[in-house]
Amino acid sequence: MLKRITLFLLILGVMISCEKSDKVTLVSSTGRINHVLIVMNNEDWDGKIGDELKKIIGQPVLGLPQEENQFSINQVDPVTFNSLFKRNRNILFVGLDKEENFYTNHDVYASPQTTLTILGKDKEELIQNIRSHEDDIIGIFKKNDLALYQKKVTKDFHNPEEIETLNALGIRMKIPFEYKQVEDSGQFLWYRNTFERGLLNIIAYEIPFIEESFSEESLVSFRDSIGKNYIPGQFENTYMRTEPQFKPVTETVEFNNFKSLESRGLWFVEGDYMGGPFISYTIEDEENDRLIVVEGFSYSPGSKKRDVVFELEAILKTIELK
Repeated sequence: MLKRITLFLLILGVMISCEKSDKVTLVSSTGRINHVLIVMNNEDWDGKIGDELKKIIGQPVLGLPQEENQFSINQVDPVTFNSLFKRNRNILFVGLDKEENFYTNHDVYASPQTTLTILGKDKEELIQNIRSHEDDIIGIFKKNDLALYQKKVTKDFHNPEEIETLNALGIRMKIPFEYKQVEDSGQFLWYRNTFERGLLNIIAYEIPFIEESFSEESLVSFRDSIGKNYIPGQFENTYMRTEPQFKPVTETVEFNNFKSLESRGLWFVEGDYMGGPFISYTIEDEENDRLIVVEGFSYSPGSKKRDVVFELEAILKTIELK
């Protein structure tokens, strides 16, 4: 009963803080991309409620060579939720209360910050509430981190008006200064970021639009032809290809009301041992009889891939059609 009261008072404090947050200067939040702090009783975390949350968080990110969870997490009991923990950028409160509830708040203890609260009148109801909001739990925190990274990108990026291929394609995209030009021919764009653990790449091009070209098989074929013509490996007669043993995972999304196909999969270099994950968006521009393709792919052997692909996704989603 004491723990239940403790969590109730904690959540009440969140609500009161929200009303006052516009009158105080908040400290800067902390935390890595795709990291969530879960505030709930230790007993519940080690029981059925915690198991339900772990199943959601433990779902693998699609399109990676090894399984990686949606989030890295830490869990603390409400009684130990002190000022240090309150600076986390993403916080999930889970517990029992008089009424079932599910809601979000922003910039309660720090800025930028998103807090998500899930409540149930008893443990079974709480588990059902968690299950019914499975997609929201992932989506809310992902959206928060995506917006944060895109805000970071907008501070220091190459002027899209000075990138020939973007102008030829009739699009804008905010490519950070850390990414250096490899090629910008007007037909094909390639920027690369060399960092401690490997390489991050952004490419863009267009292909003619016919109804059949928007199929998954045709897009893989076009992608492989681009790799052969524009993205050579380190040795002669080697080039980038889509990994045939791993079928790309696709989903229909929208960019500025344009139909687009998101693809996540693996690439490798024909005749070599290099490879890694990619994420691409194929935008349907029927008015101009073409498909616009923007893609990010990474090479970081021996390291986790989730966060670097997330960075590429954030950059690609800054795209705007003129």
